[in-house]
Amino acid sequence: MKRIILLLIASFVTAQAAFAQVPYERLRDAQDQPENWLTYSGSYRSDRFSNLGQITPENTANLRTAWVYQVPDLNIVEATPLVVDGVMYITEPHSRVAALDARSGRVLWKWSPTMSKDLRFIGFPPVNRGVAILDDTVFVGTLDAHLVALDARSGAVRWDIIVADNSTGHSLTVAPLAIDGKIIVGISGGEAGIRGFLDAYDAKTGKREWRFWTIPDPDDPGADTWGGESWRTGGGATWLTGSFDPELNLIYWGVGNPAPDWNGDVRPGDNLYTCSLIAVDADTGELRWHFQYTPHDVHDWDANQIPVLLDATIDEQSRKLVAMANRNGFYYLLDRETGEFLLGTEYAKQTWAEGLDALGRPIVKPGVEPSVEGTLVYPSLQGATNWFSPSYSSQTGLLYVSVREMGSLYFKGEAEYIPGTYFTAGGEQALSGDDASGAVRALDVKTGEVRWNFPLYSPPWSGVLSTAGGLVFGGTEEGNFFALDALTGDVAWEFQTGGSIRANPISFSLDDKQHIAIAAGQAIFVFALP
Repeated sequence: MKRIILLLIASFVTAQAAFAQVPYERLRDAQDQPENWLTYSGSYRSDRFSNLGQITPENTANLRTAWVYQVPDLNIVEATPLVVDGVMYITEPHSRVAALDARSGRVLWKWSPTMSKDLRFIGFPPVNRGVAILDDTVFVGTLDAHLVALDARSGAVRWDIIVADNSTGHSLTVAPLAIDGKIIVGISGGEAGIRGFLDAYDAKTGKREWRFWTIPDPDDPGADTWGGESWRTGGGATWLTGSFDPELNLIYWGVGNPAPDWNGDVRPGDNLYTCSLIAVDADTGELRWHFQYTPHDVHDWDANQIPVLLDATIDEQSRKLVAMANRNGFYYLLDRETGEFLLGTEYAKQTWAEGLDALGRPIVKPGVEPSVEGTLVYPSLQGATNWFSPSYSSQTGLLYVSVREMGSLYFKGEAEYIPGTYFTAGGEQALSGDDASGAVRALDVKTGEVRWNFPLYSPPWSGVLSTAGGLVFGGTEEGNFFALDALTGDVAWEFQTGGSIRANPISFSLDDKQHIAIAAGQAIFVFALP
């Protein structure tokens, strides 16, 4: 009888937990609820820092696998899970969503979209990087460019809207960003020559509230940075989740490369707002400011990296800042109220620029553009870093970045636009093998100075997580999941998952016990102390 009662109680608790209640105020104050992981980067600041400190360098040797969930798909999982009141929400390849009991990994519900057999995803695998949650609804983007709202308790569809036309290469792989009453999504498809945009949708109805075009039309500011009609196929995808400052009411979002990628002759000019960070008004979508990291990019160094928001004293003045380790090999610090350039410095090997001028514009070396014969340039097409997340700890003042040390031969080709196909006008050949390596680097967030360097055998695709316990978690292509001392970079713990790690770690707490989760290969691993 006692066993039956316990089972009934457990079932009731699980059922209650599956009914998520996440009003905007919880998202706004996510850093005060470290027992949950409520949004893609942990909080609106996107610092991917957990205030949980139970796991420390002194006890990490005792970390054990709590459970493993196997994804029924052969593609590698790149999603960041959300954890809300005992339930984990994940996306699987091909845009599926699953709700799991965070204590055991048991499936509570699953949802799969119905997509056309002519599905197009150009320039990326069939991945999805996660969901958003607001009130009692889970939001997901799909490969065929739909945005779908699901009941958090059952997975039932509440609404399903078409964001863009998949037949022309548009797709959604981004984890949406939920703010007050709105769901913000960016678009994938830069390699298909789409015209990029950032959208806001009413969370209750799915009605589009505003759209900001990342490639201006001839009547908009910035149009003079595009020659002829090149703006129509200009790229500028917005395929990675941005950040949000509720006080300033500004959304910060990275914009991708111009199209075609490697032949800039057909698109003369700086090509705004590609390879830029944009700050837009959350209510209207109006552009407040922008900063372009790589004008007239011809190496596919988009700015789809995570903008990290922080406050610090610079030159004896308190500043609201946004930091980014950019794909082009430079670390940047900007004023997030105005977009003013404050600092830029190399954090990885780069051979394309002499440095940055006083306004942060690169001083480009001659002869580094792609050529018919091939031009060797660092960093590679995949950049000094890429979409995987950095982490910032206010305890240490360090920004932790997964770094790729790798060059490429860049080739220039003919540009011919055919809707729904590759529009890259060239190619690249990466210097792999012994000519490539990686690292996790700790940068002084105010100066960009490298404080420590943890070398990796190969360029990583895993993001990092820092914690109040003084640890930095990360992973490798070879499947090694590890924890480093946040102050020194010394190895504190490691575990071989058996699958390539191309995802970002998170931390959450259940029953007063801190957990760490990471996607590796086709599985979700969850760790805790005994």
